Amino acid sequence: MRCHRALGGRAAAAFAAAAALALTMSSGVTAASADQPHIRQQPTGLAAGNGDVLSSESSVFYLDPLKAIKVKATAHRIMYRTTDRTGKAIAVTGTVLDPAASPHGQRPIVAFAPGTQGLADTCAPSRQLAEGTEYEALPIKKLLDQGYAVVVTDYQGLGTPGVHTYMDREAQGRAVLDSIRAAQRLGAVDLPDAGPVALYGYSQGGGATASAAELAPAYAPELKIKGAVVGAPPADMNKVADSMDGSAYGAFFNYALSGLATSYGINIDPYLNAHGKRVTNDLRDNLCTTQALAKYPFLNSRFLTVDGRPLTERLKRAPWDRIVADQQLGMRKPATPVLLSHSALDDVVPQQVGKDLAAAWCRRGATVRFAGNHIPGHIAATAATSADGLPWLADRFAGKTAPTTC
Repeated sequence: MRCHRALGGRAAAAFAAAAALALTMSSGVTAASADQPHIRQQPTGLAAGNGDVLSSESSVFYLDPLKAIKVKATAHRIMYRTTDRTGKAIAVTGTVLDPAASPHGQRPIVAFAPGTQGLADTCAPSRQLAEGTEYEALPIKKLLDQGYAVVVTDYQGLGTPGVHTYMDREAQGRAVLDSIRAAQRLGAVDLPDAGPVALYGYSQGGGATASAAELAPAYAPELKIKGAVVGAPPADMNKVADSMDGSAYGAFFNYALSGLATSYGINIDPYLNAHGKRVTNDLRDNLCTTQALAKYPFLNSRFLTVDGRPLTERLKRAPWDRIVADQQLGMRKPATPVLLSHSALDDVVPQQVGKDLAAAWCRRGATVRFAGNHIPGHIAATAATSADGLPWLADRFAGKTAPTTC
């Protein structure tokens, strides 16, 4: 074993932030460069175990699209086995990052679950890390700066064939857990194959991390998970969809519709008018998050449908009511301590959604610390999750008793 996310108020600020990001970052990752990895095709056969590495290649991690700032870490893009919502074996990609130096004897591994990236293959974090266009690059680097190895999943269908199953609770949680197994088994890096690990994510990543924490006791009981940092989790899709549709982040609701339709085998074309089909296809095939928010601000689904009714109404009718219920977080107890960070001024996922999740976990006997803050806007509040999460993680890896607000 080796020891090895005329305008007014917060919505205007959110749109301005997204537009600024779209202008300052590259307009999208559209072509492979010398630094960009090329793993994409599904293998003809899959390995026997979840988390098994199917292929790997050297990669690189830049903080900027000019590629002037290269992070001091070895990077490997990997393809590994996981399972989809139905239990079918699939291949997904990701990136394993190993810091140049670490004060830890047995180096911890943190599974970083990415926030909303988009649906197009070019939006995969493993590609954007290599191009310097990953908007979550700083929180990833901060984890590396602590001496932790970091593995970043691309999730199902993001960077591999098929539509990304955005907001699919089980597929996302499994991809996160199996990314840790893959990092432990990657022969190109010397990481502990049975050492301490942790989970970290914000927004979509917060939901994926929460799901992973809930699934771990049955799906990956061998992993020594010391804690989970969960930021602004979209734990209740009905409440989150009502908040997003027509907002500055309306594209996110469209992502969810496409992703869950793919996961559950539903054709959404009959719901959509010609404009709706064009927008949906554009979001699915061409645009990453920052470009989507800039191109389609305040996207309201009622303008996309054949009958002029918002798609949120469909979520309350079969088969969507059952699909939405399947994504509910808080129905299972995490076996690991959780830090749940959420801003009262979040303009995408209402803070009450996070509070409700924390309360549900507390009722089930989990150890949860709810950390509220008042940072304005969903995007900016990522900083609070990082500020609270890093020292909290350090304490978990040091074996200190986890605090609770239950």
